[in-house]
Amino acid sequence: MLNPGQKHERPRVLVLGSGDRRPEILTQIEALRPVIEESAEIVAEDLQYDPEFEIESDMADFAIVLGGDGSILRAARHMGHCQLPVLGVNLGKLGFLADIQPHELAHALAQIRAGAFGLVDHLMLQCKIHRDGSVVYDGLGLNEFAVLSGPPFHMQYIDLYVDGQLATSYSCDGLLISTPVGSTAHNLSAGGPILRKDLKAFVLTPINPHTLTVRPVVDTAERTYEIVVRQPNASASAVLDGQVLTTLQPSDRVLVEQARPVFQLIEISGQGYYRTLREKLGWRGDFYKND
Repeated sequence: MLNPGQKHERPRVLVLGSGDRRPEILTQIEALRPVIEESAEIVAEDLQYDPEFEIESDMADFAIVLGGDGSILRAARHMGHCQLPVLGVNLGKLGFLADIQPHELAHALAQIRAGAFGLVDHLMLQCKIHRDGSVVYDGLGLNEFAVLSGPPFHMQYIDLYVDGQLATSYSCDGLLISTPVGSTAHNLSAGGPILRKDLKAFVLTPINPHTLTVRPVVDTAERTYEIVVRQPNASASAVLDGQVLTTLQPSDRVLVEQARPVFQLIEISGQGYYRTLREKLGWRGDFYKND
């Protein structure tokens, strides 16, 4: 087990990556393999996110995920109920979750071996879609659940229930229920607030609401959120972490709540949440600073 403050002479690692979607990542991974093997034992690799590859919670001390934030989301879904702490190495663009750059990997592994790191818990969400008395989908997400409109792009009428009580009825193009991790993704683009990543809360953000007084709401993750779309468009869809689960039917009831598994990111000394916001989202300020 990976514990901050405790030395780990040669940790066991699982290497994950999206080589199936971006073949160039395979070349980059080969270049980084000697760096990993110098400090850790690679016990297994899955560079295709093979659905037949079974992950167990005791198979490794942590996982190294090579890619971008999309690879981190895939890794979280792939690990399912057997979550391992994750060290994300950014081979993509933004790298909000995959915060370690390739040239920093050797230093990060040395810090882990010395126990000079932190583990930050991130809540995940559980999504269940009920249709005609049966559960047609049951899965985990890290970023957000979304109801997204499709052709013919008519306005959607969405009822939201909180703990079984009707909260509101939205007239909008869609609805997001985001975790703190997901608050800097689609939610932020839709005008929702940023939630500190270790908060136990969800943010509910309507997309283009017809009523201007309807605004995003932050509420505790300990509640159960239920969504019903009245007369959805023919291609209106339920989407989890960017993956289309199903087109929605008028009888569908979607339940979203806090999942039991917890996603853990390894945080190396000197990273920090506000540093990430400052560097990744352009929070540098200094508008009047002389060059």
